[in-house]
Amino acid sequence: MSNENNPWKTNKVETVYSNPWIEVAHHDVTNPAGNAGVYGTVSFLNRAVGIVPLAENGDTWLVGQYRFPLDEYHWEIPMGGAPKGELPQECALRELKEETGLSATKITNLGRFHLSNCITDEEGYLFVAQGLTEGATDMEETEVLTIKRLPFEEVFQMTQDGRITDVLSVLAVTKIRLAGIA
Repeated sequence: MSNENNPWKTNKVETVYSNPWIEVAHHDVTNPAGNAGVYGTVSFLNRAVGIVPLAENGDTWLVGQYRFPLDEYHWEIPMGGAPKGELPQECALRELKEETGLSATKITNLGRFHLSNCITDEEGYLFVAQGLTEGATDMEETEVLTIKRLPFEEVFQMTQDGRITDVLSVLAVTKIRLAGIA
């Protein structure tokens, strides 16, 4: 994408916080009206990657886990973070295996997305996994997951009635349903 039509002028940028996952910056700017202003941004050091495993009979798998920032338990598709040097599809297959124990012979790209572009540069990538083989999980030390196999249509209904609120999960399941993949 080109920034030639950018109406903002950045005068100064200061990193105010950084850890292995995010960087928070304070920007002194001149806004589109020509007035001085501030903008805060969050940059993600990994890209968000999600994958929907689809069995031959149309079932899919969800993972349930406690999400610390929300202080709530959530159901969602298998997902994780891809460091800049890892291809999103490689991350998707790795996360699928780690979180569900599944391996796939076919992976289909559902697209690239910006998750909250008003304040963050976070990118999300979504995939569908087919040709599945079950095996052992290999969860990270930060993960305490429950794995649930459900009919795809039930998972779709969960995205529609608010039982699944994670944006990557809702988007992936909806795209699959609209495309008639499941």
